[in-house]
Amino acid sequence: MAVTAKMVKELREMTGAGMMDCKKALNETDGNMDEAVEYLRKNGEAKAVKKAGRIAAEGIVMADVKDDKTAAIVEVNSETDFVAKNAEFQGFVKAVVNQAIASESKDMEAFMAETWNEDASKTVQDALTEKISVIGEKLNIRRFEKVVTDGCVVSYIHGGGRIGVLVEADTDVINDEIKTCLKNVAMQVAAMSPKYTSRDEVDQSFLDHEKEILLAQAKQENPNKPDNIIEKMIIGRLNKEMKEICLLDQAYVQDSDLTVAKYVEKVGKENGANLSVKRFVRFETGEGLEKKNEDFAAEVAAQMGK
Repeated sequence: MAVTAKMVKELREMTGAGMMDCKKALNETDGNMDEAVEYLRKNGEAKAVKKAGRIAAEGIVMADVKDDKTAAIVEVNSETDFVAKNAEFQGFVKAVVNQAIASESKDMEAFMAETWNEDASKTVQDALTEKISVIGEKLNIRRFEKVVTDGCVVSYIHGGGRIGVLVEADTDVINDEIKTCLKNVAMQVAAMSPKYTSRDEVDQSFLDHEKEILLAQAKQENPNKPDNIIEKMIIGRLNKEMKEICLLDQAYVQDSDLTVAKYVEKVGKENGANLSVKRFVRFETGEGLEKKNEDFAAEVAAQMGK
C-alpha cells in the first residue's frame, strides 16, 4: 500500500512521533495505521499516543508585548487546572508566546511546523510532544494571534490566565497615560466580552437577522400598533443591543457617564493625541471546548456495571 503524506500527518498527530519515524512505521506495516502505532510504541517513539484521546480544556492564556508595537496572545490547554498552575507548564506557554511574537505563520498548521526557537533541531510540534511526555497530560497549543501596529498595542491578563486581551490603537502619542487608557479598555473587553469593536464591523446579515427577531417580538407584544411605531421600536431596541455588543458603544465600566469611545476621546485630548481603538483580541481559556467529566462516583459506578 502506498504511504501518503496525509497518512504520515495523521500518524504523527496520533503519536507525536517524528515525521520520518512515522513514514518508516507505515512502510514497515504496509500502511496499516493501528499496526504502525504499535510499531512506534514498541520502538519507544510514540511518546503521546496514550494521551491522544483525552480532553484538554483547562490551561491558560498568556500574552506579551514588545516595544509597544508587536504583541502575541496564545491559548495552551491542559487536562487539569493543577497542571495549568505548574511552573514548568507556564514556562512552556511563555516560550510559545515568544515563538508567536517572532512567527510569520498565518495558521496553526504552519505555526506547529515552525522551527522551535529554543532548539533548532525541533519543530513546535516536537517541543509540544516532548512536554506532554514530561508533564504526563495531554497538552494542546490551541490558537495564537499576533498584532503588529504603527500605533500602540497593550495586553491584559485576567484571573491568572483565564482571560487574555490585546487592544490595538491608532495613536501619534505613546506615553504612560495613553497605555493606561488602553489597559483600561482591555479590562473592559475582559469583563464585558463585546463581539465587535464598533458598529462598522457588524455584518448587515446580523443586523437583518436581529431586526427580523425584534419585529416578531414587537408585533406580538403590540399587535394593534401601526407599522411606523413598530419600526421606531425596532430601531430603539437594536440601538440598545449595539450598545451591549459593540465595545466603543458600551458604557465605560469605571465611569458610566461615558461610553468607551468618549473615554478614549477624552484621554486623547488630554494628551494631545489622535487616539482611537482599532481592534481587540479576546481569548478565554477553554471557551467552546467540552469539559472533562469529574464525577468520580459515576465513573466508578459505570465501571462496576451499575
